[in-house]
Amino acid sequence: MVTLEASDLFGQLSPGELEVLRGLARERTFVAGQEIFREGDAGDAVYAVKDGLVEISTAVTPDQRLVYSRIGPGEIFGEMAVLEDKPRSACAVACEATAVYVLPRAGVLKLVEGSPALALALLREISSRLRDFNRQYLREVVQAERLAVVGRFARAIIHDLKNPLNIIGLTAEMAGLPGATPQQRQTSLATIRQQVERISEMVGEVLDFTQGAASELVLPPLDYAGFVEQVVAELRPEAALKGLELELENSPPAVGLCVNPRRLRQVFANLVHNATDAMPDGGKVRLRFQSGAAEVVTEIEDSGPGLAPELAGHLFEAFITHGKTHGTGLGLSICKRILEDHHGWIAARTEPGHGAIFAFGLPLPKSGAAANNGL
Repeated sequence: MVTLEASDLFGQLSPGELEVLRGLARERTFVAGQEIFREGDAGDAVYAVKDGLVEISTAVTPDQRLVYSRIGPGEIFGEMAVLEDKPRSACAVACEATAVYVLPRAGVLKLVEGSPALALALLREISSRLRDFNRQYLREVVQAERLAVVGRFARAIIHDLKNPLNIIGLTAEMAGLPGATPQQRQTSLATIRQQVERISEMVGEVLDFTQGAASELVLPPLDYAGFVEQVVAELRPEAALKGLELELENSPPAVGLCVNPRRLRQVFANLVHNATDAMPDGGKVRLRFQSGAAEVVTEIEDSGPGLAPELAGHLFEAFITHGKTHGTGLGLSICKRILEDHHGWIAARTEPGHGAIFAFGLPLPKSGAAANNGL
């Protein structure tokens, strides 16, 4: 139980001012759960807790309230509406059996006007309350955003895993048919192993994405032509299952590039899967290549409807998607991360009469350099 003069706010008043304050104060008691005031009520008094606990909250939704603070003995509440002469912006409820001092607005304002020390103490109290509220609000916003990101991230991972898992399921079913030949079973086994490796690669890419830093590797130049041909051969069967045809418009350049083949394969796979999402009824994906003095540029074009204008400038951000029933756009952001780790770049465009075109560049090794770091 706390008297008015023991309050941090009123303790510095002169004996005469304290006497005036005592004359203003009226005591009221509330049972646990009882409202002291509600949002929209007139700001007609300041309250000081004598004994008990008061919870200050506001409605976020019809069924949810946000708790600003809990006020204990010696603390005041309800001062904002009094000073602003506006309706209450929050609700005050007794958390337990509570006794309060009720200080009418007119008397409090008169004391504040006549006591610079009280005015300064009140200003400090309000400033402290606002700082506490800001910290609490930021914590809750950050926590809510973290949960939302985790949810979107989980959906993206599940979406990416469904493709190889579906292939494994269908292949295992075909291999188990009574009429399957030894050769068919052997082919099925190889396909299953390939998809298991792909899942392992995806998990590794997700870990790379969440770590936010590239590992240190030293890589010898890799024959880009042979690498591309192998990747396309691996992706064709899966694309064919979805009615997608992969076509090389020209031969990839037979040059040596310092790349991590596992990570770069993920770029091709993500871009082809992105085209699959854009063409659920099937279509064609064309790959073409240009080799310059400093870099090799690869373009992947689909025969779909092209890029949505509202995605301009946001395509490679994490969780950005448009017009898909599954996924959240994590694939393109991973592509960007991989290519940047290779000191390359990626861009997207749409031309009249064409679908989406994704282009990425990879630098040629500098003279005398046989490796890149951070891939």
